[in-house]
Amino acid sequence: MSTQRHVVVIGAGPAGYVCAIRLAQLGQRVTIVEKDYLGGTCLNVGCIPSKALIAAGALMERIHEATTMGISVEGVKLDLARLVAWKGEVVNKLTSGVGGLLKNHKVEHVPGKGRIHDARTVKVATASGEKTITCDDIVLATGSVPLSIPGFDFDKQRVWSSTEALAPERIPQHLLVIGGGYIGLELGFLYKKLGSQVTVVEFTEGALPGQDKDCVRVIERSLKKSGIKFITKTAAKSYEAQGAKLFVKVESAGKADTIECDQILCTVGRKPYSEGLGLESVGLKVDPRGFLAVDKQLRTAVKNIYAVGDLAGQPMLAHKGSKEGLVAAAVIAGQPEEYDVRCVPAVIFTSPEMASVGLQEDEAKKKGHEVVVGQYPFAANGRALSLLEPDGFVKIVADAKTDEVLGVHMVGPEVTELIAECTLAIEMGATTEDIARTIHAHPTLPEAVMEAAEAVHKMAVHIFQKK
Repeated sequence: MSTQRHVVVIGAGPAGYVCAIRLAQLGQRVTIVEKDYLGGTCLNVGCIPSKALIAAGALMERIHEATTMGISVEGVKLDLARLVAWKGEVVNKLTSGVGGLLKNHKVEHVPGKGRIHDARTVKVATASGEKTITCDDIVLATGSVPLSIPGFDFDKQRVWSSTEALAPERIPQHLLVIGGGYIGLELGFLYKKLGSQVTVVEFTEGALPGQDKDCVRVIERSLKKSGIKFITKTAAKSYEAQGAKLFVKVESAGKADTIECDQILCTVGRKPYSEGLGLESVGLKVDPRGFLAVDKQLRTAVKNIYAVGDLAGQPMLAHKGSKEGLVAAAVIAGQPEEYDVRCVPAVIFTSPEMASVGLQEDEAKKKGHEVVVGQYPFAANGRALSLLEPDGFVKIVADAKTDEVLGVHMVGPEVTELIAECTLAIEMGATTEDIARTIHAHPTLPEAVMEAAEAVHKMAVHIFQKK
């Protein structure tokens, strides 16, 4: 571009700060506005702190399981205050890193709540008063907030959102989780490992709605094995407090029941954040689900206003938001760029882990593909056995005519890492033969991906398949 543009990015989460840094790298003048903290929900009260605590819970579980290997450890104790402090150290290291990157790239950081005044003006409510910023372009990267349901407003004491669950002052004796999606189950498994009795109430027919059913069955078996009570087709209606005890009224098939607990965690989903953003001042309006319509270049109906991340639509995942931030930055800088991805991976840190990318079998059939599936169990993988994690499998969904990989779904040890290879395969239009012919190091977990690719054609070496 012949001239430098001034861009205001509202929101400093994984979509916003990534966009701001890339804009600066491309020679633009950038101001980033953030009402809470650099790094957004993900780094501060979402992805990072939850995975830190989940890693701690997994370590405690591993210590107890080590007797199988002939290792006995006595007197394992949890120092909750120290655990929460350590989690905070991890978060602070990352958020301060974001701050340093913004500074090094000469991105101006304005703390405060930003709103659109007109298409080229943003007003920010700061601690010292209102600040007016004129600009050429605006990028909305405001993220999302937890949803509550009637009767269970978040009060940070009796009813937690995921935010409070990640900074506990005590471990509940009995935690009732409302919602069996990925957030509810990740935190449910965590608190079970930390010593809580856990009950999960889910409105639909099973865990993790929308995910691969075979993978979900493994997770549901694990819930049962771990002692987590999982109740389906049940709605939470209200609760009453009697001292430290909470009595939650639930309803299933018209029948009422009461569950006693001492802590409620509501994880029924998240909604895009657009409150007080000033969209109406430029004629923009969110849809009934709270999303703002964008084109492939992340432009809204107002040409110089862009939306990225959760506000721009599903899937509401940090890495999807970061990718959109990179695309928007390139477009603003005059590059011929658009959001054109074949797939977005999803990772779930349950026990065992679960990961998915691309089409499920039913989705592929609906799109007109003749589907063939290859599945390989971790029980036949030497590395998984040595880790004491034989549960789960890798499943590859392919097109029977072209052999192209359409989707990969896996549950088991470290599958949140293994999914990257499969995402690249789909993005590059790889076939199952491409994966099968690629040498995978031994003994490693990725061998299960190679064997699943072989299994598509009933040629897996380390399991027997009837032809």
